[in-house]
Amino acid sequence: MDRRIYGIETEYGLTCTVEGRRRLSPDEVARYMFRGIVARGRSSNVFLTNGARLYLDVGNHPEYATAECDTLVDLLAQDRAGERIVQGLADEAHARMAEDGIDASVYVFKNNLDSAGTSYGCHENYLVARSTDLDALSGTLLPFLVTRQLLCGAGHVLVDAGGVGHYVLSQRADVMWEGASSATTRSRPMINTRDEPHADADRFRRLHVIVGDSNLLETTTMLKVGSTDLVLRALEAGRRTSDLALANPMTAIRAASRDLTGVGEVVLDRGGRVTAREIQWAYHDMVAAHLEAEGPARPLDLEVLDLWGRTLDGLERGDMSGVASEIDWVVKHRLLTRFAERHGLELTDSRVGQLELNVHDIDPRRGAVARMRERGLVASVVTDEQIERARTTAPATTRAHLRGTFVEAARRHGRDHTVDWSHLRLDDAVGRTVLCKDPFASTDPRVDALLAAIEDPAGSGDGTGAPMTPPV
Repeated sequence: MDRRIYGIETEYGLTCTVEGRRRLSPDEVARYMFRGIVARGRSSNVFLTNGARLYLDVGNHPEYATAECDTLVDLLAQDRAGERIVQGLADEAHARMAEDGIDASVYVFKNNLDSAGTSYGCHENYLVARSTDLDALSGTLLPFLVTRQLLCGAGHVLVDAGGVGHYVLSQRADVMWEGASSATTRSRPMINTRDEPHADADRFRRLHVIVGDSNLLETTTMLKVGSTDLVLRALEAGRRTSDLALANPMTAIRAASRDLTGVGEVVLDRGGRVTAREIQWAYHDMVAAHLEAEGPARPLDLEVLDLWGRTLDGLERGDMSGVASEIDWVVKHRLLTRFAERHGLELTDSRVGQLELNVHDIDPRRGAVARMRERGLVASVVTDEQIERARTTAPATTRAHLRGTFVEAARRHGRDHTVDWSHLRLDDAVGRTVLCKDPFASTDPRVDALLAAIEDPAGSGDGTGAPMTPPV
């Protein structure tokens, strides 16, 4: 697929303290955060003018799903905009609590584990053709995804049964229980194969990857999504690596997470062993050959390939300084280990744990990585202007543009409306509805008519007086 739609869904951790102690429950904090959202949309599940979805997920996790993007730049801007939108809700909650006489601090974390070990996710979505054999594709992708944490793990202090703390690559690795499955409650698969395309089901499928960590650095997110897209494009073009199917993906992902060098071996289904680093090099080289054969690369493709290679080179040399401002787990490892060494602490010390949480705090006034970004100590890909624009404006080249324009117009005119990924409905006496099945389509005369109906409630909206309903 030469042009692909992709998106990221991020569940945020949430806590609140009063005089330094946790007092309010996540449910209470969430209600304070979403009070304005519910007042405007009569629901805690809404679509925004930037085309994204914002809602309160199970367990009182604020969740932000980016709009459909067809460029990495748009995706990165949308993802960072989500951080600012959710932090804005936290600031509103703080103000409302103050009005109620509660002197509280609200903390929102872009991580994947709470203090009780409960996991919440960061899901990636990639549009693929309906003709794709998803079972075969999932099997080919799994070795890449299992070892991708070498590139884009968020890092984590894992405490073993003996009470010893070890720094590992990924927060998600130890909560994965299946390779690919449609199950959502019985097990947590790395690839969720439930057939829910949010698009024309005759043409498209959605590859739903749920194994990745939430990332703080734009460069790491770029590498996570960009490398996966490049692998998909190479596979779709018929390229293959050698047979790297894993004997046990769950054992392999845990083993790979515990080895910061990438030399730990995993067992192949066909027999024999390879290192996690060798698996990543195999996919990297496949992609490099594909890009060379296909001609000029699209924007950021070569940057993704370069960062991918530099990260693997650093692992080989045992020197990650070359990507020390670009890869999440490397940045976090340096912060935690240097802090522990400076103060003579074990990684299990509560002060190290507090710093680990602080790394993931999205508040730019106190979050460690957020403050490093302000000081220019970590790499960026998108500008502040691009992020601010993405807070209110959808990507111009995908279906999200139609949705965002519709939501903005309906809000501006105070018109009741219902929106999901594929439907736009004006909740008036006519019940005008447009079904948008093509995620690549950023223009649609039916939506233009719907917008006209918002502007002119007395008109039919389509020039004929007939109600607009979803096509069969």
